[in-house]
Amino acid sequence: MAGRPLGEGPETDGRPGGRPAREPLWRDLVGDVLRRERLAQERTLKDVADAARISMPYLSEIERGRKEASSEVLAAAAQALGLGLGDLLALAHGELVRVTSLLAGRDRGSAPGNHADGFCLAA
Repeated sequence: MAGRPLGEGPETDGRPGGRPAREPLWRDLVGDVLRRERLAQERTLKDVADAARISMPYLSEIERGRKEASSEVLAAAAQALGLGLGDLLALAHGELVRVTSLLAGRDRGSAPGNHADGFCLAA
């Protein structure tokens, strides 16, 4: 996931050695999308929090997946970033599909990029 060191976040359980997790939490996915969009716009937490009329520490907690935000708060944060709530949820859904397909590949004993994932390279 963007913004997290390898071995942490929804793809692993965050423990040393990075054991695979079953599925990511929705709050992690949404937080990652919010952070990625904010950074892509080169905006600060304070700027976005002020525009969304939520506290900067609360927005930080949401971005880090530590808080489960209400739909009203998510809509305000999305709007502050120029997104609709549907856009935010669609981006988070895309991340969910990506991460769960990676996890499914690992469960089958395959690695991303091999023939089991529908992609192969020929020399």
